[in-house]
Amino acid sequence: MPPPPGSPPIDPTHLPEPLRKEIEAPDPVAIDTSAPELADGVNRCPKCGATDIVQKPGTDQLMCRYCRNQWTAARVEDEFGLGENIDQLQGTVIASGASDIKADVATMMSFKCSGCGAEVTVNTENAMTARCHWCRHVLGVNEQVPNGAVPDAVLPFHIKKDDAIARIRQFVGKRHFFALSAFKEQFSPENVLGVYLPYMIVDANASADVAGHGEIKTREYSEGSGDNKKTLYDADVYALVRHVDFTVDDLPLESSGARGNLDTRTNTNNIINTILPFDTKNAVKWNASYLSGFSSEKRDRNVEQLRPHLEDELLSIARSRVVDSVARFDRGVRWEQEGLEVHGSRWVAMYLPVWLYSYHQPGPNGGMLHYIAVNGRTGETMGSVPVEMWKLLLAAFTIGTFLEFIAFGILGHTS
Repeated sequence: MPPPPGSPPIDPTHLPEPLRKEIEAPDPVAIDTSAPELADGVNRCPKCGATDIVQKPGTDQLMCRYCRNQWTAARVEDEFGLGENIDQLQGTVIASGASDIKADVATMMSFKCSGCGAEVTVNTENAMTARCHWCRHVLGVNEQVPNGAVPDAVLPFHIKKDDAIARIRQFVGKRHFFALSAFKEQFSPENVLGVYLPYMIVDANASADVAGHGEIKTREYSEGSGDNKKTLYDADVYALVRHVDFTVDDLPLESSGARGNLDTRTNTNNIINTILPFDTKNAVKWNASYLSGFSSEKRDRNVEQLRPHLEDELLSIARSRVVDSVARFDRGVRWEQEGLEVHGSRWVAMYLPVWLYSYHQPGPNGGMLHYIAVNGRTGETMGSVPVEMWKLLLAAFTIGTFLEFIAFGILGHTS
């Protein structure tokens, strides 16, 4: 409840610490990454003014289909100084494409074609470009309206579709024997889909404190005999405290609730994380022409919703940073207390390129959705192939029997 009119201003020093920190924290700083020249939805060739623009396959270049002019959009890091001075970050810095999504902003966007005046509608849930049905002008959604559709940057595809198909065929081929019969019958990698997935790319300046106990073994000895014989250890126990200051550059966080749902009972969304990393340093300023011929998914998570995930990732990084300093504790280390302080963070919304092949396996609770994913930049491939369980059990039984036979043969030979 707000204070009554005329009340003196609230003194934060008398508030509980979590509330005081929230009030005293500086307001987020915004970086405007929008492109004013693209606000009308028309991407024009800088040489001839034509709008039929596509990405040149396998490169970061755009190409005009009319005059064959080729050019590359500016790298977003160079254009806006992203990635610099991470160790000096304070508070929260948010690029304009990463700003909060307004729930009342429609996904259907209409543009007036500058070629003929017709209205062209784009559904930003899964597409960012459209062609005028009258004059064939190509329009793209470039204006950073607050609906989560337009990010700050895009990392263009390098891996071509034929290459992705070959990689998926090879991946499945190595697992063909155990694959579900229905999957093999329906397997058609030509249906692979090139899709841009939404991520938040985060720089962070942080520090962490961890405390616990470590043990160094001083003696090893045995007690008892026969079946009752057991090995015992003596160890010195030490209290450990570690502090680490660190920065993180270009940490990717999924900003789609659907992809971030890692329910292994119903989907294999975790496959997407196994094809990381992406060379996000090469991402270019947003231009919808890069999405021509590809699908896309829209961001539906804001910075504050992703902040707990960021803190989890930063704590994991902090733990890894102190590993070398506790190497001498050969009996292990048990961390019992952890603390993290994020001094500053910078958030940039970015589209990353992935080739996806999906297969729905019928079953209880809606079945299982399997994915095979190819990193659109590096070609790294990983996936989930549904298997015939009886084949796995047969193989396990056969291998077990073979090993038992070998063991029997060795024992029989040495007795």
